[in-house]
Amino acid sequence: METTKQQEPIRFLIFSASLRNDSLNTQLAKLAASVIEKNNGVVDFANMSEFDCPSFNQDLEANNFHPSGAEEFRKRILSTDAFIIASPEYNGSMPGFLKNTIDWVSRFRPQPFNEHHALLMSASPSMGGGNKALWSLRMPLEHLGANVFPNMFSLATAHKAFTPEGRIADETLAKRFEENLISFMNLVEAAKNYPCIKKAWVEFLGEKTDALTERVE
Repeated sequence: METTKQQEPIRFLIFSASLRNDSLNTQLAKLAASVIEKNNGVVDFANMSEFDCPSFNQDLEANNFHPSGAEEFRKRILSTDAFIIASPEYNGSMPGFLKNTIDWVSRFRPQPFNEHHALLMSASPSMGGGNKALWSLRMPLEHLGANVFPNMFSLATAHKAFTPEGRIADETLAKRFEENLISFMNLVEAAKNYPCIKKAWVEFLGEKTDALTERVE
């Protein structure tokens, strides 16, 4: 009898884009990790401080220099099947240090964000739940070829939303949160185990690329 080869578990890099102790986004990221593990995914939980980089300066790239934080982020992206970011909202946008790290990591070749799946979430005391940060974060990730999941999750009034055990108190929101993660897991699993024909991606349609604008891997 022919045996079916057992599929490898799906691996997820999860981190909070906050450097603050007791961050609401870190709580949300930890909750996402627990849902992933409950549904048989493998989690690599990281701290944003591991990916922190000096301000991007192209002059520093002499001799193929990359900051250690960018090296670490690249390594962790490439060792997993997808990544999940819980980002705070600073003045209607993503944190500057997160964008700075993305800029540094985008300089590697091959470019590691390309074709990787991403899910974005946020938590904030505001009524918007930090959603503006996620829209600003989508832009560079999608520009770099990441497959950003359409359904983002923003937890409003997050300072009052968690139980003492770290769960989302509202049952409807908790169910939506878990269902969103499971849908993302199913997508990543399908993409890994049942891949479709890949297409080259270029900066602009019809563009004649050169060394500075080349994005095709």
